[in-house]
Amino acid sequence: MALWDGSTWKWQVYLLLVCFALVGDILEVEARTLTISGAFLAIGLAMIILGPVPAATIGVITMIVDAVRRRPPRHFVISNLIVYAAFPLAGGAVTDLFNVSQGDLNFAPIAILAFMVANVVNFLLVACTHLLTENLSIWRATRDLYIPVIPSQLAVALLAALILYGHAHGGGVVLVLVSAVVLLYQYMLRELLLSKERAETLGARTTQLASLQVGVLTTMLQTLSLRDKMTARHCAAVARYAKEIAREYGMDDEEQDLVHTAGLLHDIGKFIFPDTILLGRNKLTDEEFEIVKMHPAQGAKVVRGVDGYGPVADIILAHHERIDGRGYPNGIAGDEIPIASRMISVADTYDVMTARDSYRDPVSPAEAVAELRRVSDAQLDGHLVELFIKVLERKGVNFHHGDDADFESELDLDRRIREYAAPKVAA
Repeated sequence: MALWDGSTWKWQVYLLLVCFALVGDILEVEARTLTISGAFLAIGLAMIILGPVPAATIGVITMIVDAVRRRPPRHFVISNLIVYAAFPLAGGAVTDLFNVSQGDLNFAPIAILAFMVANVVNFLLVACTHLLTENLSIWRATRDLYIPVIPSQLAVALLAALILYGHAHGGGVVLVLVSAVVLLYQYMLRELLLSKERAETLGARTTQLASLQVGVLTTMLQTLSLRDKMTARHCAAVARYAKEIAREYGMDDEEQDLVHTAGLLHDIGKFIFPDTILLGRNKLTDEEFEIVKMHPAQGAKVVRGVDGYGPVADIILAHHERIDGRGYPNGIAGDEIPIASRMISVADTYDVMTARDSYRDPVSPAEAVAELRRVSDAQLDGHLVELFIKVLERKGVNFHHGDDADFESELDLDRRIREYAAPKVAA
């Protein structure tokens, strides 16, 4: 073979396949155990169309450019140069054994065989490097690294046979078009996988942020409960009661969960209370009551700092407003008060009256119901009071009180983090 004869090298095809190999290597895609690159296809086409030596030079050029671009360790550069020079020579030697025209359909099996021989040589040479550096057995390397990719390599070999047949009948135009299509596909696949990787990374970071922000709120409540054992249990009970009212009212699951979350966090503003107020059992002074009136606004301010928790903050802000407009912090009345805030007011009032760990002596459920009805349409929403009474009658006395473990079960922190981290769908 005249290695440097221009008719053998077909310089236009050679330069096209050099560009194909270089761009294919730059756009290399790694997906699990599979690496997708146009470089191997370009070199494989060269070893059949041009011969083993031109193909080997394309492989060496590709690895030299790759080394300049990536700057790998020297032993990797040497290894890659050997591999990319050797497998085109092996595959090209296979085609030289047969005297069949590339335009003949009988050439397809020969082309596939040449590609697979080149692929096996490529694997064995790469595997030898791993055997030396990672102490892998040849069987384990074959099982874990090569067998899983055999179907994809057969597909590449079949594609190459089709390209060779088209090139033999359509000339260089077919080769140009196919090269462009393969590189475009590789580019789109690469961008898709990169986009997926970025999305997974963003999802992980969002979950971490969710864990941090939601965790801060719950830690504040749990810390508050260390100062006042009543608080965590009370928040769990109010959340449970309020959600039952929301269900009885006809709210959907998402609205019920909003009410439930606001119930859990409604007293988070009590962090501002000094122990004389939080733990005191005496009647509040005017100055102390002014501090107490600040806790809805302070709680709303804290919760509003968590992305997506604005509606919860709005509910917390108004949970001490009264139907007659004499509540705090803003003195709004009637339907101006969010419906969820009115539900929490009913639940809050009932639990304070009936809980064993309240700052006042507990009353019986019947006495509490009578008191709810007495303050209906003044302090509390009368319609919601009656709905809550129906819930109490249906649920029975076991529903009336929680214990210390209720806060953790009502909180369900893992679920809240997952939901908070999930993509928000616009209504």
